[in-house]
Amino acid sequence: MVRYSVVIPALNEAARIRSTVERARAAFGERGEVIVVDGGSVDGTGVRATEAGARVLKSDRGRGRQLQAGIRAARGDVVVLLHADTWLPPGAAAALDDALADPGVAGGAFRIRFENDDGRLPVLLRMLGPAINVRSRLFRTATGDQAIFARKNAVIAAGGVPDLPLFEDVRLYRALQRTGRVVLLSSHVATSPRLWLRAGPVRVILLHLGFRALHAAGCSPHRLARWYAALSGR
Repeated sequence: MVRYSVVIPALNEAARIRSTVERARAAFGERGEVIVVDGGSVDGTGVRATEAGARVLKSDRGRGRQLQAGIRAARGDVVVLLHADTWLPPGAAAALDDALADPGVAGGAFRIRFENDDGRLPVLLRMLGPAINVRSRLFRTATGDQAIFARKNAVIAAGGVPDLPLFEDVRLYRALQRTGRVVLLSSHVATSPRLWLRAGPVRVILLHLGFRALHAAGCSPHRLARWYAALSGR
């Protein structure tokens, strides 16, 4: 029986971490564990994650670094790399079981939809989720918002999660494809649109497109991360 480890890098996510952990635990039940890797929160994120049933680890700040720490500690055969503001669907375990029944599959990702706490979304964001899913299907790409999953041994064979402040998810997904097939599940994760709403959907879309182009052209993720933080207000 396949066992799963959900790894959640977090930094000052006290407002959302409990619901994220609880949904992840419900999705996998006794077959899964939830590991929250705290990058130095000062708002009680670790306490709330522990109360929700997660195993909490401490790490230096940086999503790639935090994911590495969680994967090293993972006891499962499969790791699910989950953002702190993203919720897994109730049927996640069954969807992953089906996909990983093929031994040639190294990993993959979920489809995505944006879900706001008050149920309201701008039209542009309602359209953006399906557009991201089409891009993932056509170009076999995925980002961390889509809850990338992989066999733990495939992650190790791919060289682990790159220790980068930006695009660590894109590079990991590309590396996984050298170890086996990747699949896009029909199931959706629900992710918060908070960044898009705070900075403006059009602005964030343009930022993402521009930064992906710069990354593809060889610009350093460290430099891009500094620019992105300044331009997006993160």
